[in-house]
Amino acid sequence: MHFLALSISIFMNLQEMGVSMALKVWLSENSRRYYPDSEAQQCRTLRIDTALNERSSFQVLLREDRPVPQKVSVSVQGPSGWQLRVRRVGYIPVAHLNTYSAPIADADVEGRNQIPGYVPDPLFDEQEMLLPGQETHAFWVSVRPGDDAVAGDYDLTVSITPEKGRVRKLHARLRLHPVRLEPRRNFNITHWFYADSIFAWYKLRPFSEEFWQLCEKFIANYADHGLDTLYVPAFTPPLDGVKLPTQLLKVQKTGSASYRFDWSDVKRWIGLARRYGITHFEWTHPFTQWGVEHAIRIYADQGQDETLLWPADTKATSDTYRAFLKQYLPELHRFLQQEGLLENSFFHVSDEPHGEAHLQNYRQARELLREIAPWMKTMDALTDITYGRLKITDMPVPSISTALSFIQEGLDCWCYYCCGPRGPYLNRLLDTPLAKIAMHGFLFYRWPFHGFLHWGYNYWFRSQTRELVDVYTCQDGGKWPGWAFGDTTMVYPGPSGPLDSIRWEIFAEALQDYRLLQTVNLDRNDKLLQALRSFADFPKHASWRRNARRRLLQSFNS
Repeated sequence: MHFLALSISIFMNLQEMGVSMALKVWLSENSRRYYPDSEAQQCRTLRIDTALNERSSFQVLLREDRPVPQKVSVSVQGPSGWQLRVRRVGYIPVAHLNTYSAPIADADVEGRNQIPGYVPDPLFDEQEMLLPGQETHAFWVSVRPGDDAVAGDYDLTVSITPEKGRVRKLHARLRLHPVRLEPRRNFNITHWFYADSIFAWYKLRPFSEEFWQLCEKFIANYADHGLDTLYVPAFTPPLDGVKLPTQLLKVQKTGSASYRFDWSDVKRWIGLARRYGITHFEWTHPFTQWGVEHAIRIYADQGQDETLLWPADTKATSDTYRAFLKQYLPELHRFLQQEGLLENSFFHVSDEPHGEAHLQNYRQARELLREIAPWMKTMDALTDITYGRLKITDMPVPSISTALSFIQEGLDCWCYYCCGPRGPYLNRLLDTPLAKIAMHGFLFYRWPFHGFLHWGYNYWFRSQTRELVDVYTCQDGGKWPGWAFGDTTMVYPGPSGPLDSIRWEIFAEALQDYRLLQTVNLDRNDKLLQALRSFADFPKHASWRRNARRRLLQSFNS
């Protein structure tokens, strides 16, 4: 009997050992994506260097060699008062590579042998999963030191608990350097925030209390990722087709050419944004996109029945629209002064004008605004340097494909990208290597830009329509190759608010590099930055950024 019991015990121990050996676990920096067929690595410890008030992240990887699935949970223990967040990395189907032009260097595309296929991106608030057999999956660990943290080395213990077998322990070591990053200065960042996406996805009545509660979560997420400027949809943004009415400003027509305005919802939007640290505001483009041809769609009240105040084909500089602007713009000026917003506001004419015909229309529209509202300084996304040279906009926002030409000619400007450029250029697409995405902060700092604009914080529609798409399966607005996979949204709609993407987390961490460089007060022409030659020609391996950051952080240790 004793021999039988011993044999059973030995058998069970061997079986448990086999189960444990079949489960491979390791740590990874956040600078690469792992796919279902990624091979296991040997990394049981990890070192990360940060400032005292920086966010950072790393990955916990799991691979079950046996074909049998099992439940696995992941947890992290660290110093008291630290924020440690564990989320499961989800896979989404991606139909094609974006960087389809040849030849493309390996450093400029990630997933070349995986796409079409499943790509890691959304982060789900889950710490447990049913791990499929013979697949690799990841958990994303986000770390924020406590407010009273002091410089030194700290150990984070990662526990991986399988349904069968022993608990596995891995270790990430954070070195906190004796510096607190200063707030970013003189470089604003805005992403266009689509309230209509929230209305439509969650089936809410526009500007209902349910909407405001949900919108607050998205604005909090937006600000938490380093953005300081928020679009204000006083009127429905004239961007990417005819959108669902999204009009904060209540307008009543009181005569043949007179109007009354109710600013209460605009004020609420501003107050909500300020609560989460938003300091600057971007106001609705007053003329239509891609041509500057028409007045924008403005609705009676807030557009509940979509009654327009004038026909949709009303010309941009028509008497009808001029009469409206003569009443609206002075009211806007008064509101901005009352709220202390005038110096922290950005104004537009029309989005992405290009070519001679657009130039003439743009010039006329700009003159109309200058006549009625001489206090208004304008900025627009436009890539044609002619607009900058003529100075018909106060602050051009060129694509990164031409932005350095503006800098070389001494033209103050922001920069932007939208769907492209691709290939060697900086971007945040689903096949952009994470190591490239992490270079945003260094590249923004390298040249004296005043800000960065992106169009797609949460665009969840088929291109230029009101038709919702499932952004978990369609990340190009249904318009590839013109629109790129991953360009339309940085966040996903979760059950009760936004779910971050890997790309969004990396971008937020990259913006801290800008703050680090400002805190160090590094000269833009310092030798450290000489390798950054353009938005297409820059170091694209994680080691460059890691070493550059470590060098900057260590400068505070003496």
